[in-house]
Amino acid sequence: MKPIDTLGFIGLGVMGEPMCGNLLGKSGRAVYGTDIKRAPVERLAARGLKACANIAEVAAGADVIFLSLPSGREVEEVCLGAGGIAASGGRVHTVVDMSTSPPKLMRELGEKLVARGLTFLDAPVARTRQAAHDGTLSIMVGGPADACQALRPYLSCMGNEVTHCGGHGAGQVVKILNNMVLFMTGQALAEALTIARRAGVDGKLLFEVMSKGSSDSFALRNHGLKAMVPGVFPADAFPVDYAIKDISLALDLAAQAGVEAKGAHTAHALLEATSRAGFKSEYWPVVVKMVEGNNAS
Repeated sequence: MKPIDTLGFIGLGVMGEPMCGNLLGKSGRAVYGTDIKRAPVERLAARGLKACANIAEVAAGADVIFLSLPSGREVEEVCLGAGGIAASGGRVHTVVDMSTSPPKLMRELGEKLVARGLTFLDAPVARTRQAAHDGTLSIMVGGPADACQALRPYLSCMGNEVTHCGGHGAGQVVKILNNMVLFMTGQALAEALTIARRAGVDGKLLFEVMSKGSSDSFALRNHGLKAMVPGVFPADAFPVDYAIKDISLALDLAAQAGVEAKGAHTAHALLEATSRAGFKSEYWPVVVKMVEGNNAS
């Protein structure tokens, strides 16, 4: 793999901004970055980011470009569209998609970018916005093993667990299924919390005791205790509509594999109902409000 002297980051949103911030603070490399919103670019520029007006400027300055974008559609456009990475040339030789995108698209992008002389990895992330700030994300990588190894020092600036999962798209498969189980667990937690409160048991006590037993989970300790119990669902965290996108990708995978996935369908229906009820932009554990409402006496 070619030398890595400079880095780039495109997509400085809720997760991308702190991830890029960790690269700035820990990588020891110059970092070029851009976003359609100027505010995060300016905040990071104050910390040393080389602010760019467009994708072409990032490609001109960075050997490796990391992407954190809303969906596969934006990833494809940034990589292959007019004014995108492949069309811009520059010094870039490797692209790493850290968004959550369809595995099939990752395989297609891998082939198309390799044909243009670019190495491609899919490296989606798991855990919370706080983990993005703390640099403790779990990063699941798909693509060439040697490229993953070469990029491990930089991925490790953003995550404390970096796992090579297989070829192009494998990282996305693992991430999508991780989120599928998370949303299904979230529905179970919302139902348990609602039942406990109606039975006269304090919700915080319930989850604290559960965290000491066999039902303990990351979701319980974070999404349950920190969001559902206090009823805090900020709009600048991972919203309901993003969760719908992710579990829809999981259901697509299930259909391709011939798996009915009843639990995932149920969790998808709850998220859809939550969005229709006006909570589409709120942090996804807000599904508890729907469970409370649907079970009201």
